[in-house]
Amino acid sequence: MKTLFFTIALTLISTLGFTQDSGNTITVTVENFTNNDGIAMIALHTSDTFMIGQGIDNLESKITNGKVTFTFENVAPGEYALLVLHDANENKRMDYDDNSMPKENYGMSNNVRNFGPPQYDDAKFNVSNKDLELSIRL
Repeated sequence: MKTLFFTIALTLISTLGFTQDSGNTITVTVENFTNNDGIAMIALHTSDTFMIGQGIDNLESKITNGKVTFTFENVAPGEYALLVLHDANENKRMDYDDNSMPKENYGMSNNVRNFGPPQYDDAKFNVSNKDLELSIRL
């Protein structure tokens, strides 16, 4: 009986003792969509991927009541930026007018409003050893 108890206890201690947290969670609420048409797309970027294409993690969601909540899981500590797009026609890309102005609404972390393309240094934020909750307005 002692051997059985010892074996169970050792198994539990080994399992729980070696479980490692593989990262943090970033929960992002995006508000101010002008309508519920299309989809919302969000990309988590590092300085190496910002404005080049896909982020290191990309999510999509339907829009409900002008709002969407995204959750990135297992995010390692470091420096990141978020870009959000209201892809109203669901073609998976930003559409532009003839004068190169965006036709679809977008936003970024830190809610930066500037003229010209988004800049990583304006949108960057740090993930440490705790979960984050962020809000982005389009």
